[in-house]
Amino acid sequence: MVQSDVKEGNPKGKRRRKYIPGLACLKFVPDEYWSPEEAQRLYEGPPHSPVRQDTICFEDCIGGMERMPPESVDLVVADPPFGIDFSGKESVYNRNGDLVVDSYHEIDADYGEFTEQWMASLQKVMKPHATAYVFSGWNHLEDVLRGARLSGLTTINHIIWKYQFGVFTKKKYVTSHYHVLLLAKDPNKYYFNKIEHYPLDVWDINRKYKAGEVKNGTTLPLEVVRQCIEFSSKPGDLVFDPFMGMGTTAVAAKSVWRRFFGFERNELMQPVIEERIDSVTPGQDYTTLQELRRKNIEKAKEKYPLAVKYLTKAGVRIDAES
Repeated sequence: MVQSDVKEGNPKGKRRRKYIPGLACLKFVPDEYWSPEEAQRLYEGPPHSPVRQDTICFEDCIGGMERMPPESVDLVVADPPFGIDFSGKESVYNRNGDLVVDSYHEIDADYGEFTEQWMASLQKVMKPHATAYVFSGWNHLEDVLRGARLSGLTTINHIIWKYQFGVFTKKKYVTSHYHVLLLAKDPNKYYFNKIEHYPLDVWDINRKYKAGEVKNGTTLPLEVVRQCIEFSSKPGDLVFDPFMGMGTTAVAAKSVWRRFFGFERNELMQPVIEERIDSVTPGQDYTTLQELRRKNIEKAKEKYPLAVKYLTKAGVRIDAES
């Protein structure tokens, strides 16, 4: 630990040592992490939930959640419908509409009422330590915040996910971000595993597109969903998604030794989802502690060159094994 000690009898509180930004970041190690063998053991061990693991039900999520056992999921990742006139095939999105699966389901009823209904049901199936990452555009953010409040969920963070794409506009700023609310069932008990020393609430993560890939009207990047999962769950935990879409949450969960469960109304997506899930090997993207530290150190070195110079001069090793 870098000390900011004060000399005895020094009323002005001057530091003994000069403060060097970034030293703690270079030395950071998560409080809780698992080796690949430990993660696999937890994944293959007794189920953490009474619901059917690694299952997607093609039905409406509100009715489905009403039949789920209470307090049965460890983490939620939810990207509800936009609540706008959208199919994913519009020319402004610069994509081949023939590759977008039909039957994207929008909300026919009042969006606020719909949000209150599904979030009330969601709160009931969350375990006491569970959190939920709920994605929203700016147009219905007020509805989502209200739904969370009325359901008894507490907002822990309001994250901004910035991406590289935005529809051209003439008389307003181009929208190139998404709101992500981190909600807790119990603000005093929720699980959060800080795997970075200084995790910001602004995520600069690009959308990635594959030419010729069949897709739903809208799909979250795996990297975004994986970040939610790795910070807010443990290996073997059940990750729930009430709006599965292309199954991105299921793919991300399986790839880092987590189980999944969810709902999707669009039955035409079933073969696409199954193909994506089958293409993933359990734990294939799980990061070892050494890999995680190496990644964090490289970022810290770029951001805090003075700290690197200080430690090098002091003869301190700066690597993932030290």
